Amino acid sequence: MDTSPTLLVVAHGSRDPRHAATVSALCARVRALRPGLRVEVGYLDFNAPAVPRVLERLAAEGAREVVALPLLLTRAFHAKSDIPAALREATARLPRLTVHQADVLGPSSLLTAALERRLAEAGLRPGDRRSTGIVLAAAGSSDPEAIAVIAETAREWRRTAGWCAVRPAFASASLPRTADAVRELRAEGVARVAVAPYVIAPGFLPDRITRGAREARADVLAPVLGPAPELARLLLRRYDASATAPAGRPARPALIA
Repeated sequence: MDTSPTLLVVAHGSRDPRHAATVSALCARVRALRPGLRVEVGYLDFNAPAVPRVLERLAAEGAREVVALPLLLTRAFHAKSDIPAALREATARLPRLTVHQADVLGPSSLLTAALERRLAEAGLRPGDRRSTGIVLAAAGSSDPEAIAVIAETAREWRRTAGWCAVRPAFASASLPRTADAVRELRAEGVARVAVAPYVIAPGFLPDRITRGAREARADVLAPVLGPAPELARLLLRRYDASATAPAGRPARPALIA
């Protein structure tokens, strides 16, 4: 084991057992990419171990530095409030442990590469781009910053990848819903519509995206991002940026990062 800071992947958690299984598979891929790096998982809710318990165990085992990496695609409530609060509460009781909060995963060209991978697995081919509209279906948020980032991700993906349209949609909190976005593209004359879930793991909101895609009879429904190799590489990219950033000045991701 090397002396690099421990990577603590901070996941939301879910009652759906597929969520934790997906997080575990993603972390296993990260370990395979960076042998020797200690990778742990902590959850905010529903699953164990909770983030504070992981930090307590690491401190008891002699760890001195941790990078806490939110397994989130946008900077919304969990990244801005829940996770910092959990880290502050834990580190106040663990004075010998230094914890750096890494930035969220998105936006990133690696995420759109993972979306492309999942669409290809669902049957789309390069020659389909000019006749296919994509619904970029996110979980949704009441945070305007997070919604703006999803909209910009959709615009940039269309510009760089050549799909005839890319429209954002949301499973909660924001509009349009997945089914409505599919219908809008159909009404505009798009020949084929594919839904690309912009979520990491299965669960309640991803299932709502699936129901919306089927309700509106989308031609293609891609799987969630899951343990895509691009996602594993992105976790390490965010880890490295946080581990080397000056104290108090975390690196912020650019759209092409």
